[in-house]
Amino acid sequence: MRRGLRVSGLVGLVCLLTACGSPSGPTAPPAAGVTNAAACRWDPQSCMYEGSYEPGEKEFAEQRAKDLNRAAARKLRRASWW
Repeated sequence: MRRGLRVSGLVGLVCLLTACGSPSGPTAPPAAGVTNAAACRWDPQSCMYEGSYEPGEKEFAEQRAKDLNRAAARKLRRASWW
């Protein structure tokens, strides 16, 4: 009985690894946001915007960044209290 479970577990693992490594995986391209997020982690400079802003866009982006930074700081402070 135990051997049967081991064998079936091993077969399942091999099938999973084979399916994940298959070059004929999903036909849809990966989501752009996922690809860009990974690229930005490895090379942040490649994700810097160098064009002109639309009216009010720069102020919005700066305010949004401040809000996100404040939220992250609050979360860190809450996590540090024992």
